[in-house]
Amino acid sequence: MIMDSTRLSPKAKSTIEDLINEVYVSAATGWEITTKYRIGKMPEVEPIVHDFKGTLKRMSFHELPISMDHAARSGLLAGAHKDPFDRMLIAQSLAEGIPLISNEAVFDSFHIQRIW
Repeated sequence: MIMDSTRLSPKAKSTIEDLINEVYVSAATGWEITTKYRIGKMPEVEPIVHDFKGTLKRMSFHELPISMDHAARSGLLAGAHKDPFDRMLIAQSLAEGIPLISNEAVFDSFHIQRIW
């Protein structure tokens, strides 16, 4: 949404637009995006990586920090999905009761509300 990507589904985009002041962005998302930028996997995010927090503020998005509860839930999640960023997002969704916007169908096995 921040980068106006065409890869974002119409449903996901309209949900974000409808709930603009209620959108939370996980610290794990910032960590993953800046890491992928640093290693060259996402060069297109350069405009946001050096002021990620400011970008969120300009978009009226809220930060979702990683708590100890989130960390413990992430580590204890059953299942074979190994991506640590994804596991954190799933744990936060479960802990906070927040739907998760993602194209990752594998998330459905964790019984979260996924919007795509």
